[in-house]
Amino acid sequence: MSILIVTGTGTDIGKTIVTAAVAALAAARGGGVAVVKPAQTGIGEGEPGDLATVARLAGLGEGSLHEYARYPDPLAPAAAARTSGLPTLSLDVVAQRVRELADQHALVLVEGAGGLLVRYDEDGATLADLARELGAPALVVADPALGTLNHTALTLESMALRGVELAGVVLGSWPVAAEPDLAMRCNVRDLETLAARPLAGAVPAGAGALDPAEFLLAAQAGLSPALGGGFDARAFRDRWAC
Repeated sequence: MSILIVTGTGTDIGKTIVTAAVAALAAARGGGVAVVKPAQTGIGEGEPGDLATVARLAGLGEGSLHEYARYPDPLAPAAAARTSGLPTLSLDVVAQRVRELADQHALVLVEGAGGLLVRYDEDGATLADLARELGAPALVVADPALGTLNHTALTLESMALRGVELAGVVLGSWPVAAEPDLAMRCNVRDLETLAARPLAGAVPAGAGALDPAEFLLAAQAGLSPALGGGFDARAFRDRWAC
């Protein structure tokens, strides 16, 4: 795949870390990788945003990182544009820029803001619309904890209704310092049932604090072969699922 959308079932569930993990594996393979954050919210001018995290963990230079709009308020892009008085982002323009990047790179990763249906403009354009326009599959980052099944089911159903292909479901923050609780363990099997396929990965909690070399190893262990890693979904399920 030359373009991959990274979305999630909500905020603060590990989308940026998963994006960095996919980028790190792609960079290690060679061929070039670009990472796009169409709209960054909740960060002021000159402050490090999500792309800075990706750059640090995946070892990417500034030329590989592309942010097209920034809004200071921690809101959905459309609302953040409205409160700041700044123009909204045109996803048609984003689609064109992503296509241009795809002509020059083996992989282009597009990380959304919030979840799949967060609005980017007052007309209601969403990341799902961008994925459909690009014909790109979407990788869904999910929280392993209690409550994730409903959020993930709604995301997957919305994707299916809009004709967006599922690239897989990745657990954005799997506990390593403590045993996963019963809900997390049962969710392993139930998330696979919702997705109708094995998990595409489970990134360890705290991976964002690793140095680049350690992070690459975590990415290799935490993401499936389809994403460039060696994650064994069956072994993970056998170990943890209730």
